[in-house]
Amino acid sequence: MKMIIKMREMSDNQKGVIRKVSASGDMGRRIREMGLVPNTPIQIQGRAPLKDPVAVKIMDFTLTLRNNEAGGILVEVEAPEPQ
Repeated sequence: MKMIIKMREMSDNQKGVIRKVSASGDMGRRIREMGLVPNTPIQIQGRAPLKDPVAVKIMDFTLTLRNNEAGGILVEVEAPEPQ
């Protein structure tokens, strides 16, 4: 089953597909210019020790985003299996 969450809520090595960039203004423009646009597959590579920033693999490169930037990106992920 699929669910939509903010990118900042994803865990390490989790994969997903960007569904919406809800950030607006200069931040939204900058996020889209980096290639973070709807229907783009991504994978979380890891996080800094204090959980900010987050490293994201997109296409063939890795970029880092602050949590406030990653909070403006909605991603479709597989829901965890109930235990």
